[in-house]
Amino acid sequence: MKYRDIIENALQNHGADYCEIRIEETDNTRLTYRGDSLDSIGQTSGLGGNVRAATRGGWGFASFNSLDELRSKVTDATTQSRAVGDSKTELAEVDHCVDIVPPHIVCDPSRIPIGEKKRIMDHYKDLLLSVKGISSADIIYGDTSRKTFFANSDGAYIEQEQVHVISRISAQARDGGDVQQAGFSLGSQGDFNLVLDLDDQVIAAAKRAVSLLDAKSLEGGERTVILDPVLAGVFVHEAFGHLSEGDNVYENEKLKDIMYMGRKFGGKHLNFTDGAAMPGLRGSFKYDDEGTPATRTPLVRDGELVGRLHSRETAAKLNERPTGNARAIGYNFPPIVRMTNTIIEQGEATFDDLIQGVEEGVYVRNWYGGMTQHEMFTFSSGEAYMIRNGEIQEAVRPVMLTGNLFQTLNNLDGVGNDLDMNQGGGCGKGGQSPLPVSNGSPHIRIQKCLISGA
Repeated sequence: MKYRDIIENALQNHGADYCEIRIEETDNTRLTYRGDSLDSIGQTSGLGGNVRAATRGGWGFASFNSLDELRSKVTDATTQSRAVGDSKTELAEVDHCVDIVPPHIVCDPSRIPIGEKKRIMDHYKDLLLSVKGISSADIIYGDTSRKTFFANSDGAYIEQEQVHVISRISAQARDGGDVQQAGFSLGSQGDFNLVLDLDDQVIAAAKRAVSLLDAKSLEGGERTVILDPVLAGVFVHEAFGHLSEGDNVYENEKLKDIMYMGRKFGGKHLNFTDGAAMPGLRGSFKYDDEGTPATRTPLVRDGELVGRLHSRETAAKLNERPTGNARAIGYNFPPIVRMTNTIIEQGEATFDDLIQGVEEGVYVRNWYGGMTQHEMFTFSSGEAYMIRNGEIQEAVRPVMLTGNLFQTLNNLDGVGNDLDMNQGGGCGKGGQSPLPVSNGSPHIRIQKCLISGA
């Protein structure tokens, strides 16, 4: 237990209602390609940490890069908390665990030389550019090891390590001023094999970008839409998951009014879940950044709101149980309530069941991004295809899906039996981005979904 004595000594006589210390060791590798060349390549290592203290409901926070500063940072955080505290410190009770958690490793990226990583990405870049009509390529590769050492004044001490691998590969095709792109994102916890043997996917993405130059734009309006597991997973993360975060609900009276327990959102086929206690995914861990054990939290069951996501503080303030969702992207940030692995649970319908009877609709796949404002959402698909008389037909240019979450959930009338996970993205909130998460869903069908050209 490398830092345990140092941390526990610093916590003695801290003078606050509650105090915690987190130390982090990080190692990162990153390669980026723009156009036809390697734009940047680098390896970095870091050591830092923070102290967080609470007094009379007020919080103080101080980060550091030298362990020699640790005791003074405890004093700083405690002094800050006293200056702002004017009520009562409320933290839900959790088990005060002492544990060492090894990383989930399948193929350790740290054992792969950076020259080999570059050779693989060079190959994918050359493949993209070898496809006729491709004018530019964008590739990102990254891997990160984050080892944390956490202790608090309640008696918890936890060492935990996580290793992540991510890659984004995309191609751009140009015809005069018309530029179209296609690509894909990948992510894993502890498995470098993720980025191997992608030739077929790389070439398919490049060809798809070229084909979009000849594809037609779809006229906007309300249509029946079928979402693939990737886009449906992004939908539940962005449109519903953020509304389930306890700090958002506690701090916003409007969300309290619309996100009350027992509210009906749709039919019995709607079942949403979030939790880090799903092994091996990018949002998985054993303990969150407050030392709370990970859980698997039901959010919606049979169309009814039954749960939400919490830190120890938001759980206490809303009189609910802590869920292990307090997360920080790094030592220079305090933990806030964040999603982990967010999913739409699978239903009973096959893909053929969902598409059967759709006289004219749109099949949307993959994603480019989106935004939400309370219950309103907008998402951009990565691919779109016409559906006619129950069959998928020609590709059209990617579309945007827009709507009110609650109306859309009422119009979500079909849930497939083919749950799949998307681990290629990251989540942003409170200036902390991209936080490792995953999301997933089976195919879903939404009636009367408003779409427009992307």
